[in-house]
Amino acid sequence: MEKLLRNNTFSGWLMATPLTIVLIIFLVLPIIMIVVVSFWQATEFSIIPAFDLENYEFLFGSPVTYKVFLNTFKYAAITWFFTLTIGFTVAYFLAFHVRSLTWQIALFLLCTIPFWTSNIIRMISWIPFLGRNGIANSALISWGVIDEPLEWLLFSDFAVILAFVHLYTLFMVVPIFNTMMRIDRSLIEAARDAGATGVQILWNVIIPLTKPGIMIGTIFVVTLVMGDFITVRFMSGSQSANVGRLISNDIALLAYPSAAATAVVLLLTVLIVIGVLLRFVDIRKEL
Repeated sequence: MEKLLRNNTFSGWLMATPLTIVLIIFLVLPIIMIVVVSFWQATEFSIIPAFDLENYEFLFGSPVTYKVFLNTFKYAAITWFFTLTIGFTVAYFLAFHVRSLTWQIALFLLCTIPFWTSNIIRMISWIPFLGRNGIANSALISWGVIDEPLEWLLFSDFAVILAFVHLYTLFMVVPIFNTMMRIDRSLIEAARDAGATGVQILWNVIIPLTKPGIMIGTIFVVTLVMGDFITVRFMSGSQSANVGRLISNDIALLAYPSAAATAVVLLLTVLIVIGVLLRFVDIRKEL
């Protein structure tokens, strides 16, 4: 028995070895290299591989850093709220109001159609729609709703949030829908037989059982938004910034140690956020 157990353990480690090697080469080693480079010195003409805390001192000593991180959290929080609201509603409709499995699959695939194209193309497609002379302003003027074009539709925080919600809502829909489909329908019937209203069933039965999916979707959305810089650059007209944009600017200036230091701080921030989220629910049940 002990020999069989030892053989099973060895077989398990043997099967996990290829994936472990891939993770070490393409994930662990790059992260270690970024951490190492973040302590290097940099001048206008060269990078000096010597241990120094100058990058972190400058990063934490600049008020711009705190403003950019605050802006990043603002984008993440607002995007999370809207993606959760839309994603939960769509998932609820597909899971509980669409009875046919065929229609569920068809409507779910319909939600994925935008993902058949590049994120950048989908994001840029908002520019002619929201522009001063774009479709939205032209329609509102022709309907008599406004007298002159709305300037805040494009190159603003509104445009950035709208693009984020458009790009990442499906990352909230999928895990929530997957969790809702696993809910035992007899629990809902029992609650209904006990006299619970629709709102009570939603609040006391469905939402608690959907928490793992909500947390998985939250992790996806928050981490993607906090690392995205292309959307902020284009949709804000370079008038706003987040941490990803800060890193991108440093890389463009060949300030790799400074960019690495900012990336390390961002990584630690995201890990702390994920750690806090995982304290509320055990998502291993969904994995």
